[in-house]
Amino acid sequence: MDLSPVRLDALFQALGDPTRRALIHRLAAGPATVSDLARPFDMTLPSFLLHIRKLEASGLVLTSKDGRTRTVTLVPGAFTPVRTWLDDQRDLWEARLDRLETFVTDTPKGPRT
Repeated sequence: MDLSPVRLDALFQALGDPTRRALIHRLAAGPATVSDLARPFDMTLPSFLLHIRKLEASGLVLTSKDGRTRTVTLVPGAFTPVRTWLDDQRDLWEARLDRLETFVTDTPKGPRT
């Protein structure tokens, strides 16, 4: 699994935009054509396609073309690097907070001289 900074940056940048997050949410229900995906958004098709390209470049979606119809599909497992990184961060901070709690509870209380 690729947890390189470049890979994680691409994933987080792709997920950092509300339009792209809405597209991911919609694609979780299944593949859709670009036209169907673009319909609810108030933007030009070329602007919308930039969002699709950003998602595709990050590896979150794949596109395929059949004639004039382009279909977008969510890539299974594409979120695994993000999930792994977040789990690692949670483990790190939980361990730090546990050590802080131990320090606070085990430090003798009373006046300092």
